[in-house]
Amino acid sequence: MLKYLRIQNFATIENIEIKFKKGFTVLTGETGTGKSIIIDGIRLALGEKGEVDQIRTGEKELQVEAIFSSSSSLSSQEITLQRTLSRDGTARAYVNGVLTPLKKIKALAPELVDIYGQSDHIFLRNKEFQLDYLDEVAGLLSLREEVARLAQQVKKFFKEKDKLSLKEAERRQRLDFLKFQINEISQANLSPEEEEELIQQRNILRQAEHIQQLVDELLALGFEEDLSLTNLLSQMLHRLEELKKFESTFAEMARAAEEFNLLLKEYFRFLLSFKEKYEVSPEKLDQIEARLNLIENLKRKYGATVTEVLAYLKEAQDEYQLLSSSEEKLSQIDEELKKSLALYQEKAGQLSQARQRYAKEFNRLVEKEIKSLGMSRAKFEVRFSQRSSPLETSVHEKGWDEVEFLISPNPGEELKPLRRIASGGELSRLMLALKVIGKASPASDRTLIFDEIDSGIGGKTAEAVATKLAQLADSHQVICVTHLPQIAVVAAHHYHIDKTVKSGRTYTRLKLLNFEERVKEIARLTVGSRLTEIALRNAREMLRHHHH
Repeated sequence: MLKYLRIQNFATIENIEIKFKKGFTVLTGETGTGKSIIIDGIRLALGEKGEVDQIRTGEKELQVEAIFSSSSSLSSQEITLQRTLSRDGTARAYVNGVLTPLKKIKALAPELVDIYGQSDHIFLRNKEFQLDYLDEVAGLLSLREEVARLAQQVKKFFKEKDKLSLKEAERRQRLDFLKFQINEISQANLSPEEEEELIQQRNILRQAEHIQQLVDELLALGFEEDLSLTNLLSQMLHRLEELKKFESTFAEMARAAEEFNLLLKEYFRFLLSFKEKYEVSPEKLDQIEARLNLIENLKRKYGATVTEVLAYLKEAQDEYQLLSSSEEKLSQIDEELKKSLALYQEKAGQLSQARQRYAKEFNRLVEKEIKSLGMSRAKFEVRFSQRSSPLETSVHEKGWDEVEFLISPNPGEELKPLRRIASGGELSRLMLALKVIGKASPASDRTLIFDEIDSGIGGKTAEAVATKLAQLADSHQVICVTHLPQIAVVAAHHYHIDKTVKSGRTYTRLKLLNFEERVKEIARLTVGSRLTEIALRNAREMLRHHHH
């Protein structure tokens, strides 16, 4: 559940804070007031890429913070996501105050929120999305993970077999080449830290002459001439020893001078050792340059970094060992491949059968839901095809099946793939139906966000959509951006968004409406900006009907 959202310096938003509640929340406002900016802010918190032009004009940085409570298996019951984006393109992401890679936040996001907007129609049309959704609502994800593991294992054995099945001449040629590469890298005796240390030493040695000059000058100040520091300090100590016989105060000064004398001697001893360490040595500099050139040459051949070069060495050694014992190893791999392939075919067959069994029930559920959403005579079907024959040796992480959702919105029309349906209204209702069906799936505690899902609908269909959203809100937190009064009126919580201009700057504002304010907003959504007593009375009656 999304508990709290703060958006700062995002587009026309200067600073907005929202404390969300359970149940059904709607956001309404005039077109162009920034309703979808709120959703964009949530998307940004969940790991979507930010753009510098999203930063509010005149500001240096945008910030988004979202706090979720979760009943999933995550390590913390409360999860705080933060994103910042600066004018120079610097972006940072945090989870519970810890700097976190964006890919980890993206992986976490589906456990927290499911966002659906008009731009997401493309995903609904995608066959891989359809297969993923079917597996999720059918409770088949664990079986599919097992199929994926076996598929990866089979592919690994096929790859190893291909390497071992090279012609003998090619095998020997490959062995010679690998041996050369292994020797070249091994003889270099690389370590990941060495390059940086050598670069530091080279930089110092290149400046060795200048360093020596500075050290010599410091040593001269200490020891040369009658006015050197050590000579002057010695004279000072002698006179203080004489003076302390007449005045006790000078005894303390003498002790301080003696301590300083000891410190100065230690200082000059360090200078002498430093001078010896960084003695001008063209030979040593040449050795370091030669070593760095060798490392650079190996990086050009085998990897961008020393670590990558060493990783390549390990791969080459493994392949060399594999090819050296090819006949015996080939027999072993063949045996392992047969076992893995048989297991894969067994599990992929189980997965395919389970999908097809559930698809019959799924077809019935989808038709039931879309009929209640104003598509009373629509037909729906999951059509199966195979990526490859079960008898073939090709494998896929998702199993043999390809699926495609087909729909016939009107009587007399043939079933067509969703990718051939142009109506955004039909796709929006189908997606809502899928959300209702999926509310009992393993990830059912996610917050559901709908960004203008009501596009292209009105009248009784809008009322049906509103009813479905309210049903979803019984078991989920539902947040919906809408322009329809039929949807806004059933929500438990209603925020209004508008824009204002002050001193030439545009500000987006957000307000949680009370009952009378909701009456005016529902009336505006119904008849427009010129409110009439009839419109207000109807709006009040609608609200009382849904919230008696």
